[in-house]
Amino acid sequence: MNYCNIKYCDIADGEGVRTTLFVSGCTNRCKGCFQPETWDFSYGEPFTEETENTILSSLSPDYIDGLTLLGGEPFEPSNQVALLPFLRRVKERYPDKTVWAFTGFVYDRDLVEGGRKHTHCTDEMLSLVDILVDGPFIEEQKSLMLQFRGSTNQRIIDMQKTLSSGKVVLWDMLKR
Repeated sequence: MNYCNIKYCDIADGEGVRTTLFVSGCTNRCKGCFQPETWDFSYGEPFTEETENTILSSLSPDYIDGLTLLGGEPFEPSNQVALLPFLRRVKERYPDKTVWAFTGFVYDRDLVEGGRKHTHCTDEMLSLVDILVDGPFIEEQKSLMLQFRGSTNQRIIDMQKTLSSGKVVLWDMLKR
């Protein structure tokens, strides 16, 4: 897997202060995408153990609330294979830090068993994600008034509540 950027002390891509990893590769190709260069799976730099270690170190300060995965597309099958072992390391070292992931796929259509992007990694990867922002960016539904989303069709899903209840539970930012 390649990645195109890492932001440290990011406050735009999830709740609190975060480290954000932008992976390369996306087959969604949403019209109006804010970084179409990330569609190319070979764009950027290789995601190495050294990269992982740098990100893990960046998560250590108390003021860092967690990790965010963006793209490109973290849930492309080849990216899932690379990200799953890394997410295990993140949760093992920092169990109280949150993991946010953004995907252009729809959770309960594409990422569940039988879905077009479900792989042998998907279920475990989703179990390590606290908040999943799902759905393709739809330029005609773009709104600058939305928090953590680009278009009104996208959902902010509380993955842990969703997995335990068996139905999609939206994140309630007021209960934080």
